[in-house]
Amino acid sequence: MRAIWKGAIAFGLVNVPVKVYSATEDHDISLHQVHNADGGRIRYQRRCEVCSKIIDYSDIEKAFEEGGRTVVLSKDELKSIPAENSHEIEVVQFVPSEQLEPMMFEKSYYLEPDSKSPKAYVLLRRALEDTDRVAIVQFALREKTRLGALRIKDDVLVLQSLLWPDEVREANFPALDESVRISAQEREMSAALVESMAADFDPDHFTDDYQIQLRTLIEAKLEKGDSLDTDETFGVEAGEGGKGEVIDLMEALKRSLDRKRGGSAAPAASAGEDEEAEEEADTGTKGAAAKSTAAKSRAAKSGTSSTAKSGTAESSTAKSTAAKAAGTKSTAAKSSTAKTSATKSTTRTASAKPAAKATTTRARKGA
Repeated sequence: MRAIWKGAIAFGLVNVPVKVYSATEDHDISLHQVHNADGGRIRYQRRCEVCSKIIDYSDIEKAFEEGGRTVVLSKDELKSIPAENSHEIEVVQFVPSEQLEPMMFEKSYYLEPDSKSPKAYVLLRRALEDTDRVAIVQFALREKTRLGALRIKDDVLVLQSLLWPDEVREANFPALDESVRISAQEREMSAALVESMAADFDPDHFTDDYQIQLRTLIEAKLEKGDSLDTDETFGVEAGEGGKGEVIDLMEALKRSLDRKRGGSAAPAASAGEDEEAEEEADTGTKGAAAKSTAAKSRAAKSGTSSTAKSGTAESSTAKSTAAKAAGTKSTAAKSSTAKTSATKSTTRTASAKPAAKATTTRARKGA
């Protein structure tokens, strides 16, 4: 990094020499303008409206115009302003950090000790740490008198320039003056949605998608030239967002919660609905099985007074039922039940031929 300014922090009668560095930088890919017909670079020229000549930077001065009058200010005249010549960062107050309005933050600078001994620098840093406060300072930089906040980041003093109060616009929106009723259920749902998305902020988890995709586009264009197919490069992405104003707020909140809970992009049934459906299906299956068992039991009981055909069906049913109840009845019990049923049926109808089989025992023909 290269220092952009040198000065000193005036902390009461304590002087802390520092070097100032820009703490941030732009990571955007640099693009320039060209003529779309031949690719020629577009250059902006500083042309005078009076003489039509192209003017060098060294011959340009600044001016102020008001009421039809123009006042030209030379570089030397601008440098004569006392504040411009000051290289002092004056501490004027120490305030609680929560009293600073984030909207006023403009740009951040790192301050490096610029003396043989960093003791005064460390003393100021410790004072800020011990009191848990932020120093409000005034300083001049690049032809502007600025307000700033001095705080600590990773053991380094950071100077954040602040906007002046009259540089922050007032928000005046008539729509916000209208009375709007928010139901308790809507507030609960929105609070649940916030809770489902709650996390500790880690800027490393986020990426500048536009710059990544712009780099992809540039590399694809370098490889394929004018035959570039952007649909093939990026694919087709379908989304639901940004299609208009939300009319049913509760439905939108429910869908949002379902999406977060289910981890799916598509709207899904809630967990309660899924469990209810599973319970209904399970109950239906058990009910059908119970009805089937009851029907078989009734058929077995009425078999003793039926015809030989009924006896045969009865015997078959008894076998099936006994097989299904193998966990509670033994094989011998099944055989005995089948024999008894077949014998009774044979006594009542001598001409009938029972066909029931029970395990390895066959029923004999009646005399």
